[in-house]
Amino acid sequence: MDRNFPIDIGANTSFSKTVSESDVYGFAGITGDFAPNHVNEEYMRESGYSARIAHGALMIGYMSAASSAILDQHARPTPDETPVSLGYDRVRFLNAVYFGDTITVNYEVTEIDEERRRSSATIEVTNQKGDIVAIATHVLKWVPNS
Repeated sequence: MDRNFPIDIGANTSFSKTVSESDVYGFAGITGDFAPNHVNEEYMRESGYSARIAHGALMIGYMSAASSAILDQHARPTPDETPVSLGYDRVRFLNAVYFGDTITVNYEVTEIDEERRRSSATIEVTNQKGDIVAIATHVLKWVPNS
């Protein structure tokens, strides 16, 4: 444990959610991404997937929920800094997420860079069968308050 940084290597959390049709349609409406992969059942029935699938970017949204949870659950408050997301690196969507799948985002802090005031975390998203559906690395930066 390093008390000079607001979060420790090994801090972890998870976030679970059943992905519903309304989640996907709401996301499509917000983003304008109405690709047939997500909203056209007949089109997808003829595909190799056999049914509509959730947006990969929606999975990143669920990753963001886990990053907020890690801060709420494990970060030590600091009056001098505010943690913000710098982004997601090495994002890969390894398997489709279907309507009705329950996904679990596992988030674990794996690296601290005190000098740059950053933490990195490994993210793995699985479905209810235990299949990995997405992976990423997330970077948080602690920005000095004015």
